[in-house]
Amino acid sequence: FVSSRRRHTRCSRDWSSDVCSSDLEPSDRSALHNRIAQRFDDMLAAEPSLLDEVSALRARGHLHLGLPSMRCVGYRQAWEYLDGQITRDAFREKGVAATRQLAKRQLTWLRAMPDRIVIDCLTADVAELVLKRIRPALG
Repeated sequence: FVSSRRRHTRCSRDWSSDVCSSDLEPSDRSALHNRIAQRFDDMLAAEPSLLDEVSALRARGHLHLGLPSMRCVGYRQAWEYLDGQITRDAFREKGVAATRQLAKRQLTWLRAMPDRIVIDCLTADVAELVLKRIRPALG
């Protein structure tokens, strides 16, 4: 997150500047992978499910896999499953793998920001840590 009061380009580690870039990163990659898999499974079990959502989009008739909106993570794999191109197990595995790849790209992008402050999203008191960091910036 970035403070909406953008006046400076660099983040002060003591949080006295108006702009501070922070990110929530997991300290344990396997825990992140487990959370991604659980979240994907939750989307499949939800009512309506990810498959219900993609089925409804397909029913519109004017959407197809060539559109950027249909190529996003999860939709593409669901579309392939609904087309009978892959099995349900392959759909789940491909969806989880694509989500993991997206998370890796996001972390790589975040790590290129040298002045960011990293907060471990796996700690039990993550909300309190975030609030502690942003309160001074909010005044």
